[in-house]
Amino acid sequence: MDRSRRNFFLGAGAVTVGAAALTAAPPAEAATSRTGDPAHRWAMVVDVRKCVGCQACTVACIHENHVPDNAFRTIVSTYEVTENGKAGSYMLPRLCNHCEDAPCLPVCPTGATFQRADGIVVVDNSVCVGCAYCVQACPYDARFINHATQTADKCTFCVHRVDAGLLPACVETCVGGARIFGDLKDPDSTVVRLLKAENPKVLKPEQGTQPRVFYVGLDPRFDGKVDGTPTLWKPAARTHGEKEHV
Repeated sequence: MDRSRRNFFLGAGAVTVGAAALTAAPPAEAATSRTGDPAHRWAMVVDVRKCVGCQACTVACIHENHVPDNAFRTIVSTYEVTENGKAGSYMLPRLCNHCEDAPCLPVCPTGATFQRADGIVVVDNSVCVGCAYCVQACPYDARFINHATQTADKCTFCVHRVDAGLLPACVETCVGGARIFGDLKDPDSTVVRLLKAENPKVLKPEQGTQPRVFYVGLDPRFDGKVDGTPTLWKPAARTHGEKEHV
């Protein structure tokens, strides 16, 4: 099944009763759906060749998931690159990798961080104590402590939207079509076709976490770069930092 923007879950019966059914559950309710459908294994392919660094994905995520100032669930890190005497920019979209062997899981003392049967890693903030062990364990700098809730926070692939038959907000709003979301267990899905055709890479492969976010066109110099500073847009005016030079 092809999970492109307009035919995601087409004919699956998930959205069949009009506009009311298209309204996804609020982010606070996402943690209540702990099981997930084992018939699916959700993943994302990011084609960095198509990313223009507009941060539409970042803004959409903030609004969809009520992300507080100076924090992000997804963002596009922008690097200034000088090569052969010429300067340019390199865009690297970042988010939780929903790893098959997620290092954030075993360090959680309360079980607040867990992985659903469909592979999505989520946080039950009703159980999280805000110890930040998972934040430290994540090699992708994809977690933070939400200062509003005092609990761990991260990308959930917009699990409340996925459960409602919708695409993650960042995928829906990507102007360049750089983000593709789909099911690894569906041999006809776009993500599976891209994995076969493009031989995509993952960030920090040496960690052995088996990420389920794949990158097409990833420059090897950036597969470990997870700490870039956004240069075209910042979550709040008091965020500081300059371009990172490579």
